[in-house]
Amino acid sequence: MKHAAFLLGVILLFGASAGAQVNSDNPLPPTPEASFASAPVTSPTLLAATATPSSSAFDGPGTPISSLAASGAKDAQQPTVYGVFQNYNWQAYIGYSFFRFYAAPKVTLNTNGLNLGIVYYPRGLWIGADGEFMGEFGSYGPYTAKFALGGGGARFRWSAPRGLEVWGHGLVGGAHFLPQTAYGGQSAFAYEVGGGVDINVHHQRWAVRAQADMIGTRFFSTYQYSPKIAFGVVYRY
Repeated sequence: MKHAAFLLGVILLFGASAGAQVNSDNPLPPTPEASFASAPVTSPTLLAATATPSSSAFDGPGTPISSLAASGAKDAQQPTVYGVFQNYNWQAYIGYSFFRFYAAPKVTLNTNGLNLGIVYYPRGLWIGADGEFMGEFGSYGPYTAKFALGGGGARFRWSAPRGLEVWGHGLVGGAHFLPQTAYGGQSAFAYEVGGGVDINVHHQRWAVRAQADMIGTRFFSTYQYSPKIAFGVVYRY
């Protein structure tokens, strides 16, 4: 009996170990809690980025990338124009002038005065009608010397880069000189030849002018060739 009981115990112990090995090879299915814990977590930021359509992506605050690309392409197609200034028909000028008058041999007068001018360019052409007046004051011994000139003629212009306008002109007219001298009369034929440049001062209508001229006269049965320089402002209209 003792041997039979011992043999029965060994058989039961062997059967129990075999059942435990079968259970370990076939684990139980995961519980709902375990499945939820093992699932990948998706952040709200990632969800928002995924849900946003690619066509409405933004490069910066409130600026769609598609709008930036469209505006960039539009700007690339439009040509950029530099240094374009409108040519007006009329130009009015006022300025200061210095005139060195060679009245007679060994008689020279330095005068200062006012220079006025007006120009008309028909339909914006490069050639126009020019009119000018100058009045000068100086000293002739104990007397006050006065010189006046008025003339008209043609002016030629060229529009240079950076808003510059280079021009030349030729005028004919008459001159008057005071005081009366022993050399002869007070009036004479006169002409003026020279040129200058108009510099725009960040405005299409206003410009600064610098010019230099040679004035020829015939006072006292003598030819005079006298230089003049002038500086002033131009208004275009």
